[in-house]
Amino acid sequence: MLEANTPVVYIVDDDEAVRTSLAWLLSSVNIRTECFEGPEAFLKAYNANSLSCLILDVRMPEVSGFQLQERLNELGAGIPVIFVSGHGDIPMSVRALQNGAVDFFEKPYNSQQMLERIQVTLKNVAGNMQARERRVQLKMRLKTLTAREREIMEKVILGLSSKVIARDLNISVKTVDVHRASIKDKLGCQSTASLVRDVLLDFGPEFLKAA
Repeated sequence: MLEANTPVVYIVDDDEAVRTSLAWLLSSVNIRTECFEGPEAFLKAYNANSLSCLILDVRMPEVSGFQLQERLNELGAGIPVIFVSGHGDIPMSVRALQNGAVDFFEKPYNSQQMLERIQVTLKNVAGNMQARERRVQLKMRLKTLTAREREIMEKVILGLSSKVIARDLNISVKTVDVHRASIKDKLGCQSTASLVRDVLLDFGPEFLKAA
């Protein structure tokens, strides 16, 4: 089984020649692939935690590409889908994109364009995965703050100085500074600027309230 951080492109197409050709193209740039002739086989092997994207044929026996897309949406799978079809038309591509597909290619497609689209898609997936991991880590660190530290952190994020915070909470400036140092240490932030960036800019005020 592939590790979650190993990029993989799933190829689901009932045409063996198409699967083989695309797999060879991707292997030439060291991208791993897993090929399936139908949706059912793919669903059994799919790792929802993998860094991956799906190249999906529209028309296949028994279960169509659109039906598989609907199934993945029902499961809440976040895998990006790139559709391919030998019988594509505008309504078909619109349907695919409206249901969350990232692109739609008509066969025969340009190999270089397909390769570039896959590379960009995997890069975006990696970025999204790293952002999710940062959110999880920050949320865990936020839970280590005391009630007072959290109270002070919220005021720091609002841009209030230690002097103003001390007056608002009826405590000394020195006490505020001690708490601020503890907050930065627990959250792994080097400065107030990085604290604001990590908690507010990356996650927004609603995340702070819900954490």
